[in-house]
Amino acid sequence: MTHISTPDSQRRGLLKAGAALSATALLPGLPGLAMAQSGGTKKYAGITLNVSTFSAHYPKLLQQWLPEFEALTGAKVNYDAPSFPVYNQRADLELSTKGSAYDVVNVTYIYTSRWINSGWLTPLDDYIKNPNLTPADWDLNDFLPGARAPETGRDGKLYGIPWTAEVLLSASSRFDLVQKAGLAFPDTTDDLVKVLRAVNKKERVAGFVSDNHYGWTFVPYLHAFGGDVFRKAPDDLFPTLDTPEAIAAGEYYANLLKEFGPDGAITYQPDQVTQALKSGRTNFADAGQLYLAQLGDRATTKTIDTVKFGLLPKGPAGRFPGTAVHALGIPTGSKNKEAAWAFIQWALSKQTTRKAVAAGYGSPARRSDIDSAEFRQNQVINGNDLAKLSLDSIEMAAKSGHMKYRTVSVYPQVDQQLNKAIELIASGQLSARQAFQQAQANSIAELQRAGAKL
Repeated sequence: MTHISTPDSQRRGLLKAGAALSATALLPGLPGLAMAQSGGTKKYAGITLNVSTFSAHYPKLLQQWLPEFEALTGAKVNYDAPSFPVYNQRADLELSTKGSAYDVVNVTYIYTSRWINSGWLTPLDDYIKNPNLTPADWDLNDFLPGARAPETGRDGKLYGIPWTAEVLLSASSRFDLVQKAGLAFPDTTDDLVKVLRAVNKKERVAGFVSDNHYGWTFVPYLHAFGGDVFRKAPDDLFPTLDTPEAIAAGEYYANLLKEFGPDGAITYQPDQVTQALKSGRTNFADAGQLYLAQLGDRATTKTIDTVKFGLLPKGPAGRFPGTAVHALGIPTGSKNKEAAWAFIQWALSKQTTRKAVAAGYGSPARRSDIDSAEFRQNQVINGNDLAKLSLDSIEMAAKSGHMKYRTVSVYPQVDQQLNKAIELIASGQLSARQAFQQAQANSIAELQRAGAKL
């Protein structure tokens, strides 16, 4: 891991100098992080924290602001933020050994049950309740209850502090092309195909792309076609990937990528999807709110005046938006747990999260941020209210309970099989029936190896 430093050394120096004069001035309301009572020694001087998350907008902002935390506490931070699949592979392996390589990790939504209930993360309740470590106005209850729920273990203790309550939404970067074709924003899966056939390759703009984490982006379509991942999560975890509904959904979704996708569509990761929308190289995409909010940056977005957002399309069985929560937690193997908590407290303080909102961050987990005028203003992009679309999606998910599949401890194994299945179909290597029958057989074998009762 490499140390992330600010290119402008003068700016870093000014930050440190300001902190030396008044540590609490940088982040008022965080006395637990201020200079120690005696001798003016920084509380965590000499400690180096190893922090790892996946690459996304909020982690990137934290990387930019690390000098603030370092100046306030005296700690040094090595911050690693690889791609989502690489991060998950590394973190899952390291946590399973209860090793000490990481002090702070992202608690990935699909791994919450596995990591928490296996005893690989540290309960945070005692740190939060200790007034010497956490001021009352840090305000745990400001985090959405629905975002805290997945971070709570079977023992009732909290193991992660959420930094995002993410929703999967639909976007059209060149909606002007849709309007020229005399069509509306697609509301159904049939509408989506009709629109894509009308606009694909117009002005050399590809029709559709999505993040190749299909265990996230494809499942709303699986549900929309009447299929599901498991028979009845979380109680009955027998996979249901070879049903007619699942096969039909797989064929439909893979064909979106095959027929309307840009070259290399099955290799796209979230940041690439965001850039494709910003530049107008691709028209439609399904993406998380935290990525879509970046399209509101006029300095980097060529399509800000033509973009339109909407809910994911509904299918024969209805509309089932994807929702996810990611959090920061402390591995049980960390040798610097108190300093790690100080980092989490700083990273998710009201001051830091509000600053992120001001910088355009689009998926906060604090209610005060969501309700702020600044957030609501930033979420209106070309007349589209992303915040309302997201809250509507969260409400739908809460009522239907269709996201229960995603937090069971064995979902990561099935997640990988869904990724492979869509890739095999979209690349023409297997038919939808063959790919999903293979995914079903492999999922059963993986779950049996994991000790799941089927």
